Amino acid sequence: MEAARRRQHPGAAGGPGAQLGASFLQARHGSVSADEAARTAPFHLDLWFYFTLQNWVLDFGRPIAMLVFPLEWFPLNKPSVGDYFHMAYNVITPFLLLKLIERSPRTLPRSITYVSIIIFIMGASIHLVGDSVNHRLLFSGYQHHLSVRENPIIKNLKPETLIDSFELLYYYDEYLGHCMWYIPFFLILFMYFSGCFTACKAERWMPGPALLLVAPSGLYYWYLVTEGQIFILFIFTFFAMLALVLHQKRKRLFLDSNGLFLFSSFTLTLLLVALWVAWLWNDPVLRRKYPGVIYVPEPWAFYTLHVSSRH
Repeated sequence: MEAARRRQHPGAAGGPGAQLGASFLQARHGSVSADEAARTAPFHLDLWFYFTLQNWVLDFGRPIAMLVFPLEWFPLNKPSVGDYFHMAYNVITPFLLLKLIERSPRTLPRSITYVSIIIFIMGASIHLVGDSVNHRLLFSGYQHHLSVRENPIIKNLKPETLIDSFELLYYYDEYLGHCMWYIPFFLILFMYFSGCFTACKAERWMPGPALLLVAPSGLYYWYLVTEGQIFILFIFTFFAMLALVLHQKRKRLFLDSNGLFLFSSFTLTLLLVALWVAWLWNDPVLRRKYPGVIYVPEPWAFYTLHVSSRH
């Protein structure tokens, strides 16, 4: 009877089935093992290069492309060239994030990864619509350094309920869209970062191409943090990464080349944000738009206030 019970439930008494199940659960939940600590990944030059390039072209470059291309090619009642850039970004970025997760030396939880990617795409798509309308309003005299109700082309609209509709559009663009876009984005980067530790001394240095990518990567994240108004999310992620580095150091585990690249990029971003805030600290107009303790002006607000107004 005992033998029959064991044949029916091969994992019940610590047999091969139990060992296989334990191994599956360990891999599924991403616990750090000695093998994972010893196993390191080479620097992902291709992924980091494509990631940085598409961030600059498809995200940073889309509002610039919208202003550069003739308006006759993309009428105001049709998507702009920047909108097509955004559509491409919404497809390419999740793909690159998934490829980055696949190359992690550590097994990461798939459920959290997939849900984060889904929310990321939803948030970026919501932002696509709101940002498209807001940037098209620039051609009608909309000023980004002013609030919605203070804008000359908005405050005299009749009936006044139309102003509420524009504020709802601004909410979808700047708040809901950004939260659903950036929270899963930084969560995925942090999960990947958690697997970038090694005990091998030879893997603790960045190769030359990685050093060249740190500056454009850090500069892009500066734009992301300031324009996206996500300084709290960024600083929380940065200090979580720092705490993880100090914790793993006590176990004699150190960042590999990929982890060093990501941490160096974020460190440069923090420095650039501090310089940006210090430079515009006494600007009265921007101070009025960004009240409160955390003062991080948007680059496009600075552009409409100090650059486009001169022309």
